[in-house]
Amino acid sequence: MIRPAYLTEAAVTQFIQSALTEDIGEGDHSTLSTVPIHKEAKAKLFIKDDGMLAGVDLANKIFHQIDNHLNLTVFKNDGDLISKGDIAFEVTGNARAILSGERLVLNCMQRMSGIATKTNYLSKLIEGTSAKLMDTRKTTPNFRLMEKWAVAIGGGINHRFALYDMIMLKDNHIDLAGGITAAVVNAVNYLKDKNKILLIEVETRNLKEVKEAVRTGAIDVIMLDNMSLAEMSEAVKIINGKCKTEASGGITEATLRSVAECGVDYISMGALTHSVKSLDLSLKIF
Repeated sequence: MIRPAYLTEAAVTQFIQSALTEDIGEGDHSTLSTVPIHKEAKAKLFIKDDGMLAGVDLANKIFHQIDNHLNLTVFKNDGDLISKGDIAFEVTGNARAILSGERLVLNCMQRMSGIATKTNYLSKLIEGTSAKLMDTRKTTPNFRLMEKWAVAIGGGINHRFALYDMIMLKDNHIDLAGGITAAVVNAVNYLKDKNKILLIEVETRNLKEVKEAVRTGAIDVIMLDNMSLAEMSEAVKIINGKCKTEASGGITEATLRSVAECGVDYISMGALTHSVKSLDLSLKIF
């Protein structure tokens, strides 16, 4: 997997530090009060569900940020298919450090593995079509970095990471601007004025709006929002490769394949990140 641009060392380190501060605060008093300071230990991460693993690289970074002398022996990597009973890795070193990092590692890996598993499963449903599965900004505040990373591990495509890296004109923007043409003209002028290069995507709600969006000649992606299969198929014909197409809104596992067969380039599903069951994982000391 090509490492997404948003996964900088600085961003990951900042996330880990913030999460550790939230969880440990002034100290892990349960561990400090019971475990000898120089006690060494080994812990294994057990897989208790079938699916796809995600978060191993992150777990390594978490443990090393707590204590850079901790050592991970990895048996399963990010993106590997896993089965109940598998062992993902062993971590050895200072027992206090392992226990202090345990919950953060599990919280991240369980959530990320659930997202990767769901993304991988849904991606397989549209194999053989031209469509690619894409995430959205419907993510958990302060955990978007890891949720989008998990989508990428599962074989999905990340949409814009945040509000700052793409212009996406949705219904509210369009209505407030006075229509699609006005909104696009405003966006193009804004980019020129700010000397910025950003992709422009426009949400359309019907075929009339699709035709108007195409006529602007300044759009990179047209979103087909909550359209019927017949409307999406017709929209793809109207657009005719002049820009990319994204299907969005109300798409379920049951309808996913039919939407893909309409010929769209992308299918975005907020459910990849907001409605996923975490995988069951457990860290046990031996």
